[in-house]
Amino acid sequence: MRAAAKAWSVWEGGVSKLRPPAAADLLDTWADDDFSLAFARIENHYFASGGDFTKPPGFFERDGWLLEDAQLSKIRHVPTVIVQGRYDVVCPVVSAWELHKALPQSVLHLTTTGHSAFEPDIVERLVAATDGFR
Repeated sequence: MRAAAKAWSVWEGGVSKLRPPAAADLLDTWADDDFSLAFARIENHYFASGGDFTKPPGFFERDGWLLEDAQLSKIRHVPTVIVQGRYDVVCPVVSAWELHKALPQSVLHLTTTGHSAFEPDIVERLVAATDGFR
């Protein structure tokens, strides 16, 4: 199990940023036994729908669930800023685009980044969005 967790964690650490970290830095963090096992457990907990394998994997009841009118009607009034890395291979940009189309009052920022919320352009956009809600 630890080998699989380490492989999962190192893969995600390697693809999360547009410019991947140096191999030594990647392995120091993402291949650490405790970190990689915790990281893989948390992600897989959600991907496996809470362990109910009769449901499709993912965070929601089914693919496209959030984009259904029944769900959109509950959140349309919420000010929404979507910040998405153009080169994100973990969460494809099409997901952000579909959400933005379904919530036309939302603001969509496509950054020249990958997936990580710690890339400078994403941090800048998230801070600006948060400041804008004051």
